[in-house]
Amino acid sequence: MRTAQITRETTETQISVSIELDGAGNYDIDTGVGFFDHMLTHVAKHGLFDLTVKATGDLHIDAHHTVEDVGIVLGQALAQAVGDKKGLVRYGRGMCPMDEALVSALVDFGGRAYLVYEVELPTAKVGDFDTELVQEFFLALTSNAGMAVHLVQQSGRNTHHILEGLFKSFGRALDESTQIDPRKAGAVPSTKGTL
Repeated sequence: MRTAQITRETTETQISVSIELDGAGNYDIDTGVGFFDHMLTHVAKHGLFDLTVKATGDLHIDAHHTVEDVGIVLGQALAQAVGDKKGLVRYGRGMCPMDEALVSALVDFGGRAYLVYEVELPTAKVGDFDTELVQEFFLALTSNAGMAVHLVQQSGRNTHHILEGLFKSFGRALDESTQIDPRKAGAVPSTKGTL
C-alpha cells in the first residue's frame, strides 16, 4: 500500500492529509476555502488518488497560511507515499483543455525541488479566493515533495477555467509520475542508482 498520513499543527493552522496513490479518485476535502477545495478535488479525481484533506486555519486574516500549509503537508505525504521510488515511472505530463484555457503540467519526482510557474491570470480573485495563492501552494508542495514541476499556460481568458485546467493537468501528471513500471523490476529510475 503506497499511502501516507501526515498531520501538522502550528499557531496558524491545523492540517491533516492522507493519500493513497493507488486509489480510485475518492476524496474528502475541507479546508474552509471553497475554491481551493474545488481545485484539490480535481487533483484527486483526475490523478485517481484517494485523498483526504482537513484544515483549519486563521481565515479571519486570509487564506494564505491555510493554502501554503496544505501544500507543505500534501508534499510531505506524497514524498512518504512514493517511498524508496523503486520501479517508479518518475516523470509525468498532463494537459487538460478547459473550454478556452489550456495549461500543461510536467512533473519529475526526482528528489530535487523546483517550480516553473508560467501562468498569467486575468483576475486577482476568483470569488473571494486570492489567485496568487496558487503559486504559493505549488511552491510549498514541490519543496516538500522533492519534485520539479513545470506549469505552463498555453491559452486562457477566464481565471476559473485556467486554474481548473491547471489542477486537472497536475493531477494527471502526478498520477503518471507515481505509477510503478513493472519493466523496471524494482530499480530506482536514475543512472545514479539513487534519488
